[in-house]
Amino acid sequence: MAPRHMPTAAEIRSVLVLACRAPSVHNTQPWRWRPADRSLHLYLDPERTLGALDPTGREAVISCGAVLHHARIAFGSEGWRTVVHRLPNPGIPTHLAAIEFGRAKSLDPHVVELAAAADRRRTDRRPFLSAPIPEALVDGLVDAAQAQRGTLGPVTEEVHRHELTLAIEQAGEQERRSARYREELAAWSGRHVPGPDGVPAEALPAQPGRARPERDFGLVSEGELPVPVLDDGAQLAVLSTSGDSYESWLAAGEALSAVLLLAELEGLATCPLSQLAEVGTTRSYVRDEVLGGAGYPQLALRVGWPVREKLPGPPTPRRSSAECVAPLGRFR
Repeated sequence: MAPRHMPTAAEIRSVLVLACRAPSVHNTQPWRWRPADRSLHLYLDPERTLGALDPTGREAVISCGAVLHHARIAFGSEGWRTVVHRLPNPGIPTHLAAIEFGRAKSLDPHVVELAAAADRRRTDRRPFLSAPIPEALVDGLVDAAQAQRGTLGPVTEEVHRHELTLAIEQAGEQERRSARYREELAAWSGRHVPGPDGVPAEALPAQPGRARPERDFGLVSEGELPVPVLDDGAQLAVLSTSGDSYESWLAAGEALSAVLLLAELEGLATCPLSQLAEVGTTRSYVRDEVLGGAGYPQLALRVGWPVREKLPGPPTPRRSSAECVAPLGRFR
């Protein structure tokens, strides 16, 4: 029997269920998958972008980059080698990637572990323990981002940490002054009856902490997630790219996914903070004062040791495969 060059319909469905556990801004899941005879295609879904928070679609493309990397890992864990053609159709900017397949010679145990981490990973918006992250582990996260064409810069100097925290807070203050932003935040977060998307109240801290940088979901809803009584020991980092195009945004998402999965595998908790790049003035400030003018900041990241063994957070909901994957009936 000749070797197959494409996963079956059942394999694609199974893999994309795991891939779509990827994080996205406000859990909008702004992606659409479409299979072809020998490839699988990823599209940005413009109807799921956020007009007030993300008018350029930058964060939606970053989200799609995260699901692309998750898919690569998930297919790899099933023995498929992937070749990705990014932005393959310049005439259709929403066509973000085409994936071709081949059979891997053997399973990579590390990839299998990362796929399992993708199923466990959660965004944790609560404070983290104060124990430091070993330098070798931080270096591993930096290397993971670099392998996906991103730059993860740990913010270790107290003055830079203060500047980054201040920038995130100022961006939030400016966004909160917008009625459109508040309406959009209410539409996508704080639901006490979870749906297939958005950020449910059960994933939000019951007592929002102003001592740590975070998005102010408390504007629209009271969270339900128990919060430990401790000072936040999270370490901060900035994820940046050398450019600021669709290609760069896609790379940022792939780098984010790689960092989050490795962090989960190592037992760390993570919380992306995208506010700093949503306001032009704060983004420029972070670029100049924190990054020294090098690169374009795409988001910040809180990383640390969690308390979730005692206070586990629930998985956020995801849409069904029927909603984000075109029909696969022609595949056997």
